[in-house]
Amino acid sequence: MKPRRPISLKRRLIIQFLIFQVGILFLFGIGFVAYLVQKDEGGVLVSPKFAEMAARAIDRQEDGSLRLNQTPELARQQRMDGDFWFVARSDRGEIVRTGTVPTLYAAMADNLDKITFADIRDTAWPYSNLAVVRRASGPAGEFTVLGKGNLFSTTFVVLFLSNLLMVPILLLMALVTVVVIPWIVRRSFSSLSSIAEEAGAIDTDRRGYRLPLDEVPNEVRPLVNAINGALQRLDEGYERHRRFILDAAHELRTPVAILQTRVETIPEGQLRTHLLADAWRIASLAEQLLDLQRLDASGHSFVDVDLAGLCREAAADLAPLAIAHGYELSLEVEAKDLVIRADKGALQRVLTNLVQNAIEHGGGRGTILITVETPAVIEISDEGPGVPVDERERIFEPFYRLQPRSRGAGLGLNLVREIMQRHGGSVTVIDTPHGGACFRLVFPGEQAK
Repeated sequence: MKPRRPISLKRRLIIQFLIFQVGILFLFGIGFVAYLVQKDEGGVLVSPKFAEMAARAIDRQEDGSLRLNQTPELARQQRMDGDFWFVARSDRGEIVRTGTVPTLYAAMADNLDKITFADIRDTAWPYSNLAVVRRASGPAGEFTVLGKGNLFSTTFVVLFLSNLLMVPILLLMALVTVVVIPWIVRRSFSSLSSIAEEAGAIDTDRRGYRLPLDEVPNEVRPLVNAINGALQRLDEGYERHRRFILDAAHELRTPVAILQTRVETIPEGQLRTHLLADAWRIASLAEQLLDLQRLDASGHSFVDVDLAGLCREAAADLAPLAIAHGYELSLEVEAKDLVIRADKGALQRVLTNLVQNAIEHGGGRGTILITVETPAVIEISDEGPGVPVDERERIFEPFYRLQPRSRGAGLGLNLVREIMQRHGGSVTVIDTPHGGACFRLVFPGEQAK
């Protein structure tokens, strides 16, 4: 099934605003037309175009008198409108008329010199008293024309003009919506973007952090509060989990120590060796669990640490254990006085875990080599079977074991990576000339090769 595309809230808001605006204009137009139809009071007017037609039909004869010519457009107008009439008065007071002039306007013709513009409405059918007064020019000069031409509805005119006006308004509103609404939405959602960035930065190393509520819209506050509540519950659950592991690890140390003491009283033999090894693994697991909890609670208590001296101490402490399992433990220091800022106790646990890992998986033979290189690199290598390339990342996952039947708990290498990351460094696995595994610790200032 093809996954659905995520819904864009900005696009949805823009479309909804556009639909809303078009709907409002549409309803306004319907209401406006309904109002015009309901309130129409003889909504009929005379078209003033006949005035220009009348002026063009009048010319002056040789004797100076005016004559009305039967032009094609005048004849067409008379055929279309049987009530067509007009009275034209020149600036000299000369009058030309055609059609049946209503009695109401007969006297007005003599006073057209005092009127230049008029629209006279008639509210009752058959609208026989409708007339307009307009100035028009023709071959014989300027005329003031009073008359009645074609009729048209004022409702239609108003509706037509209002539609012409609504189209640019609608286009302007649509343009404003497309340009302004995304800007408004983007500004409104800017606080949400910062909240999303803050939420994306939350991980196991930022426990106790809560999303800020500053500048968060009221509509989104319940969601942020719900996320903060979930973070609170996760922190409480993590703290209960941490306390359980810490208590369990502490409780394990005493019976394991008693077990080791009692096993040591058993006469020398294969059984005693196996039991001591098993007790050591249990004790190591308890210590690794405690190390994880100490690492989580210790913060960054960094001091100046001499890497060469640290490796010498680790080699001296772990040499008896390596020899007891059939290995030689060797230390090579290429440069002295390699001092870095670090948590010394944490780095001691890193070296201990890596050497113990080499003892566990090195095949019970060969040399375990600790090398200190410039500017700040430590390598722990063995002559065992090595680590397959496709497993070199997974072995650092918690509780992951390269060999399912291995007796290790799968926490040592995860602890190593956690400590190196908190120091700003890295740990990687590379091959050795002898075919074994080499764990390379790179501290800040040097990149893994």
